[in-house]
Amino acid sequence: MNRTALLIVAASLAGAAGLQAQTTNPLIGEMKRAYTQYKGYWTKVAASMPEENYSFKPVPEIRSFGEMVAHVADHQTGFCSSVTGPRKAGDAATKKTKADLVAALAASYAECDKAWDGITDANAAEMVGQRSKLGTLIVDVAHSEEEYGYISVYFRLKNMVPPSSDRSGGR
Repeated sequence: MNRTALLIVAASLAGAAGLQAQTTNPLIGEMKRAYTQYKGYWTKVAASMPEENYSFKPVPEIRSFGEMVAHVADHQTGFCSSVTGPRKAGDAATKKTKADLVAALAASYAECDKAWDGITDANAAEMVGQRSKLGTLIVDVAHSEEEYGYISVYFRLKNMVPPSSDRSGGR
C-alpha cells in the first residue's frame, strides 16, 4: 500500500472512531455539551471577577457575587453527588474569599464531572430520589444556566463582559 493510500485509510478510521464516540450516547452527549459550556462560563466568571467585587450586590435584597458562586457550587455538589451515590452537602456557603469560592466551585465541578462521566443513555432513567439520573443532571444544568443569567448582570454593572458575550476571542 502506498503512503497516500495509507494516510487515507488512517484518516477514515480516525473519523469513524470519532463518529462512534459521538453516537454512543447521543442523548447524554447533547446535555453534556450544555453542561460543559456552562462549566466553562462559571469557571471564567469566578476567576475573572476581582476579589473586591465578590461582596458586590446589585441591590441589598439579593445575594452578593460571592454568595451566587457559593450557591451554584453547593447546588451542584448536592445534585451531582446524588447521581453517583449518597447526596453530599456542599460547604461553599461558609467560604468568604475568592480563592476559597473558586476552589469550592472547582470541587463541585469535579463532582459533576463524575456524574456526567458515569451516565449513559442506558442508565439515564435510573431513579435517584424523585428524579431520574438524567433528570437530576438536567435540573442542575438548568439551574446553572439560570443563575449564570443573573450573574451576567453583575458583570455588566461592573462594566465587565460576561464570558458568554465575550467576542474578543477570550472564550
